[in-house]
Amino acid sequence: MMLSIRLRRAGSTKKPYFRVVVTETRSGRDGSFVENVGTYNPRSRPAEVAINKARLAHWLNRGARPSDSVRTLMSKHLSRDLSAVVETPAAQ
Repeated sequence: MMLSIRLRRAGSTKKPYFRVVVTETRSGRDGSFVENVGTYNPRSRPAEVAINKARLAHWLNRGARPSDSVRTLMSKHLSRDLSAVVETPAAQ
């Protein structure tokens, strides 16, 4: 079971709101998920990001891989100690 940390879209038409979830890589964007670890609201200025850092670190240590968008969110909005845990995958 491969796990990934990615954004799950919520909100209404033209008013996006995202939840940061841990999910199986094969499930759909809005499909089932293992755990909800945070939220992201790109419409507010500045963008509002609320992530449970302890649970995020837990899943990263268990081998869950963040998507590119979640990796960008983490590098912009979270402290340096947690973003050091996230490393970009090697080019294949």
